[in-house]
Amino acid sequence: MNSDFFSQNDLKNMDFKFLGKNLKISKNVTIIGEKNISLGDNSRIDDYTIISALEGFLNIGSNVHIGGQSYLGCAAGITLHNNINISQGVRMYSKINDYLNFDESNTDKVILSPIEIENNVIVGSGSVIIGKSKLSEGCVVGALSFVKENLDPWNVYAGNPLKFIKKRNKINFNET
Repeated sequence: MNSDFFSQNDLKNMDFKFLGKNLKISKNVTIIGEKNISLGDNSRIDDYTIISALEGFLNIGSNVHIGGQSYLGCAAGITLHNNINISQGVRMYSKINDYLNFDESNTDKVILSPIEIENNVIVGSGSVIIGKSKLSEGCVVGALSFVKENLDPWNVYAGNPLKFIKKRNKINFNET
């Protein structure tokens, strides 16, 4: 992986909506729509990630890691709270084509639905998350999973179709 990151001054010149401290964003990241993106403290975005926020918005909290080669399509909004690990190659789409409701006069029907990922969530490599999905606090999504629904807190899920695997031990971050 390339370890060449934008400096804080480089990031300030990009016109982000909000810019936290101690950010590590690879110079190999493609960012579209900086004015609609807020970045919290101590977050990192790795090589070859694409963020498309020309429409909608992206709000990233603190201590968020987005692995390389991920894609965030933010047309209806994506919110990533705090202490989140998005593994390599994860795809998030808040705007998808509406294949079920075909209309010959308008073949470009789309569904706009926001994505929210709460605190302490882990998303495994190669997973796909589409709009109308809320990943509740502490849940884990296994690699290569397809998420299209709300997930309960502190549970582990995996697969396509997505299935509940087991409960996860809740971590008390105040005691560490």
